[in-house]
Amino acid sequence: MALKRAPASDVVLPRPRPRKRLGQHWLRDQRVLQRIVVAARVGPEDRLLEIGPGQGALTDHLLATPAAAVVAVELDHQLIAGLQQRFGADERFSLLQGDALELLRQPLACNPNKVVANIPYNITGPLLQRLMGSVAQPRQSNFQRLVLLMQKEVADRVTAPPGSPACGALSIRMQLLAAAQIVCTVPPACFSPPPEVTSAVVALTPYPPHQRPYAPEQAPLLEQLLRVAYTGRRKMLRKTLGGIWPMHSLKQAARQASIDLSQRPQDLNPHQWVALSQALALPLP
Repeated sequence: MALKRAPASDVVLPRPRPRKRLGQHWLRDQRVLQRIVVAARVGPEDRLLEIGPGQGALTDHLLATPAAAVVAVELDHQLIAGLQQRFGADERFSLLQGDALELLRQPLACNPNKVVANIPYNITGPLLQRLMGSVAQPRQSNFQRLVLLMQKEVADRVTAPPGSPACGALSIRMQLLAAAQIVCTVPPACFSPPPEVTSAVVALTPYPPHQRPYAPEQAPLLEQLLRVAYTGRRKMLRKTLGGIWPMHSLKQAARQASIDLSQRPQDLNPHQWVALSQALALPLP
């Protein structure tokens, strides 16, 4: 979908109803909105990207900060005129109509350094991929902080510590790319219409390339390890990884990485996965 500048409108428009197929649940709770803004740590040099502004509840709070710019991306054409009418007089505000997943395929001309958004649940996975990239191909951007409202089940997975039932491949991948924490839990009653699930606000602080806990040349093997291990997350590592690597080299690598092959993948933290990939990459003596 081609992106275009949204036209301004002087007409007072009726409020469109949320559209279920677009996953629209508009946050109304002022306390939660304020917590999102506080978590973003907005300063006068910041250029904010908001994905899915809806009717503009969060946009209003973002424009109340000293941010240098607020760039909103909205897919629903029914909301464009109302957003432009409400915020268009603020020279710091700009609005793009289009699909954020398509927009984020390339670096953004507006050059935002922070993302603050109540993201649609139906695109959370692909959107995290666009915003953060992958272990093998981290996103080349200057995002310093992302504060995202998402389904709590996904938030728990993103931030899960090792040993937690929620810890999975997504947990390790996100935590290799960024420091992640849950800011607050958001019950359904805070939205209109209320979703069927509880939500949570997650703050992500991406690591600069030189601070990531793995070297670029490790990334393909590290990604392969995660993919293979988590296809059998209930199985011991010797069962899943032993089907790919010779057992003698796997045992030696596990010893070097201080890992017990009777562990299951969710028992390992990101640094242990890095250590195992390093050890497997070494030639046998």
